[in-house]
Amino acid sequence: MKQVVQNYKSGELALLDVPVPGCKPDGVLVRSAYSLISTGTELMKVSEAGMSMLGKARSRPDQVAKVMQSVATNGLPATYRKVMGKLDSYTPLGYSLCGVVEQVGTGIDDVSVGDLVACAGNEHALHAELNWVPKNLYSRVPDGLAPRHAAFGTVGSIAMQGVRQGEPQLGDVALVIGLGLIGQLVVQLLVASGATVVGVDPDPARCELAERLGAAACGDPASAAVVNSVAELTGGHGVDQVYLAAGGSSNQPVELAARLSRDRGRVVDIGKCRLDLPWNAYYEKELDVRFSRSYGPGRYDPEYELQGRDYPIGYVRWTERRNLACFLDLLARDRIDVEPLISHVADFDDAVETYRSLKDGELRAVAVLFRYPERTGEAHETAPATAVPAVRRASKAPAAVRPAKATVRLAFAGAGNYATSMLLPHLARRDGVELAKVVTTTALSAANAKQKFGFAEATTDLDAVLDDPSIDAVFVVTRHSSHAELTRRALLAGKTVFVEKPLALDQDELAGVLAAVEESGNDRLQVGFNRRFAPLLKEASERFGTRTGPASVRYLVNAGRLAAGSWYLQQNTEGTRFAGEGGHFIDTASWLLAADPVSVYALATPGNEDLQVVLRYPGGSTATISYVTTGPAGFPKETLDLVADGRALRLDDFVRASVHGRKRWVSSRLPKARDKGQRAELDAFLEAVRTGGPMPVPLESLVATTTATLAVRTSLASGAPVTLAAAR
Repeated sequence: MKQVVQNYKSGELALLDVPVPGCKPDGVLVRSAYSLISTGTELMKVSEAGMSMLGKARSRPDQVAKVMQSVATNGLPATYRKVMGKLDSYTPLGYSLCGVVEQVGTGIDDVSVGDLVACAGNEHALHAELNWVPKNLYSRVPDGLAPRHAAFGTVGSIAMQGVRQGEPQLGDVALVIGLGLIGQLVVQLLVASGATVVGVDPDPARCELAERLGAAACGDPASAAVVNSVAELTGGHGVDQVYLAAGGSSNQPVELAARLSRDRGRVVDIGKCRLDLPWNAYYEKELDVRFSRSYGPGRYDPEYELQGRDYPIGYVRWTERRNLACFLDLLARDRIDVEPLISHVADFDDAVETYRSLKDGELRAVAVLFRYPERTGEAHETAPATAVPAVRRASKAPAAVRPAKATVRLAFAGAGNYATSMLLPHLARRDGVELAKVVTTTALSAANAKQKFGFAEATTDLDAVLDDPSIDAVFVVTRHSSHAELTRRALLAGKTVFVEKPLALDQDELAGVLAAVEESGNDRLQVGFNRRFAPLLKEASERFGTRTGPASVRYLVNAGRLAAGSWYLQQNTEGTRFAGEGGHFIDTASWLLAADPVSVYALATPGNEDLQVVLRYPGGSTATISYVTTGPAGFPKETLDLVADGRALRLDDFVRASVHGRKRWVSSRLPKARDKGQRAELDAFLEAVRTGGPMPVPLESLVATTTATLAVRTSLASGAPVTLAAAR
């Protein structure tokens, strides 16, 4: 299928061939009929992409701050790869469309194949021929409403949420600053609610359009006509609400809002304009400044948008889905008229040229629609699909050892940040390695990985990977909640598997993986515990030498706080943060001590922000892992000490290391890039796949580390140590 994409680094716009998205549970697959270009939001993104790197940095200081923090934590080379990987990738455009339901996922009972729906979301209602849309981001289109009008649903919801934040009442007078697409819709919604509206925009054509759609008066912000109209309509008191629907860097909108508001009026920011509030003006009138967050309550909440958990109507009357349905209803009852807003309708095949015309100013428009070609031929059968289909049992167990191969064919399940910044750069265009297939749930992610790293094929069909006998190994680099199931399926299909940590999020998942090993006879498994392969740590361990007595390991992990909205915080689905990352540190300690832990005892500060995990090993050795999130950002992330037999080893964040004893060894004092062992780990894994030899880490060790990681939660809950012998 085709999708409109943009490379944020180069500014290139393209109509790209991407895989068809799969129809996951709790959502529908929608074939687009019309999608709407947001001439404000989207053109701002298109313009930013055309800036220099310095210009991009100036436009997004929030992202620059994140980059600097990443440099302090992960080092410049790793941060550079990550940032360039994001910039030099195709990103989607679009967030408002109308289309026909083509497939229905499990858990959906409110629409059927063939229904017309309006869809929302900058990850789900894209300018693409097909989109998978979760249940809270679509709404059935009322009978009789034209699809081209229903495509305005999302933008209409944005305008509606802004009006709700202003709380207009019958007889109020409202000022709308900015009469672009959002502003025109705000005008109509206010008129429908019984308010008198004055509009402000420097474009006379937009002012005339707003007056035709119900505004009492409109004019240029610098003209006396607007001031006079407000004075006449309000008896000199000023307007009850001001709706900022303008963009740009001028501070004129907020200054005008203060001048024309009544005492204790409300100012609602809907657009993205400069908000340098003149303190005296806002203080003297005690103005109430409010923000309108996109489509309404539920926006940016993954449990609402992705998992379909609705808010009770008694507590949240107007969610983003209910706003969408309400706006469609107003359209269907002719309370809102969007036809006059449509400046241009372009065929989807002309999408790139349309964006160019808008950017260059050749096409001046309030709203532009893409019209998609009608589907020809028979419709698909309604076959509910899921992200993880039923397991297909292997007909026979694979051979324990495979013959050596000149070229290893690899497939990736997942192509997120870690895969594209830490794994694939070491594998792309490498002798003896063929990147055969990449499979993701998001079509554009697979297309990006194919384009950047040279995969032969991109798909959203996991079965196409597992059923391909030519695939030698599968990398599972998806979100944590899917690791165990995808690993289990790949093992049963006879593949060698590299799964990023964690292997499992609970004992049942771990048991499922081990059952697959037992059933298939396939134990060709590696978990991404890369630190034991780090060259600096390996050299320090060799310098330390053979140990005779018990040892003490102290490992401080300054993990830092996660940004709000990070999927790592979704503990109900993705497990705790330590469950996802803690295996790294347990594995490192176990490798240094050449043993598996026999007990785990964990303590935590209130709220489980900082953890102390004490591991006991055979022979009396112990390891203490301090996993903290409250430390300073500038402090090294990982510091490790090993003490035994009158000697001590110290590792400083994979940059420097030293060994103290009868002789002292210190690594080079010249700053080095942090090498946490990913490349060496991949070398060892590929050698095992190529030769059929032993896996780099014994399965027993992977299981012991996973069991110990899971035991941390058990110990926190019970307040007592957990013995691991029975679990192993």
